[in-house]
Amino acid sequence: MTAQRVVISGASSGLGLALAHHYIKQGAQLGVLARRADLLQKLFGHLPQQVHRYSLDIRDSSAMQAAAQDFITHVGAPHIVIANAGISIGTLTEYADDIDVFQQIMDTNVLGTVKTFQPFLIPMREAGYGSLVGIASVAGCRGLPGAGAYCASKAALISYMESLRVELHGSGVRAITICPGYIRTPMTALNPYTMPFILPAEKAAHRVASAIHSGRSFTVVPWQMGLVWRMLKLLPDRLYDALFSRAGRKPRKQST
Repeated sequence: MTAQRVVISGASSGLGLALAHHYIKQGAQLGVLARRADLLQKLFGHLPQQVHRYSLDIRDSSAMQAAAQDFITHVGAPHIVIANAGISIGTLTEYADDIDVFQQIMDTNVLGTVKTFQPFLIPMREAGYGSLVGIASVAGCRGLPGAGAYCASKAALISYMESLRVELHGSGVRAITICPGYIRTPMTALNPYTMPFILPAEKAAHRVASAIHSGRSFTVVPWQMGLVWRMLKLLPDRLYDALFSRAGRKPRKQST
């Protein structure tokens, strides 16, 4: 049986690292993407035959093109591409300094996903198989105070993935959206508020991989957050505003 070929962005920490470990155990051939070459070497350098490392910023389309071409040349068209890399920083529109942060979040979380998928899409469609997986968030369900950029980026990502799914209908390539709730990662460690149904990264990775394998087009992880998603969608604006206006907020990035 041919080993799966899997590409994962943001593979040096959190969910991305846990997903990489999951697929390594499954015997997959991996392409791992992250910005720090030294960290990729430390994490995966002992597996040179199984893991191909690419140090890049997913916002750099030329670097992504080169990495994709290298992976396809040496390994083949991937069966799964997981656009996992993303950033979350508290933002407030009233601060001029936060405009650049809004830009950074949108460029990474939305356009970074597009740039991750783009060089793989045609080879996968020509092969007639594969899954393009966008890691969105429950935060894309409704806007949260102090998280306008992050919520907007994940809402945009959900809509983008739906458009991609329709575009690829009948091609053999699936567009799969995963919306995690809270996962215990360095990113969520900064949150100064209670995080219900939080999952360890390893458990979250197992559930994400299972959702990908199932082929479902849209999955919320864990299932309890799926119930929260449905409830939030049904809340009238007046009640939602009253309940969430005083919700905890992620810290802003302070200017230096």
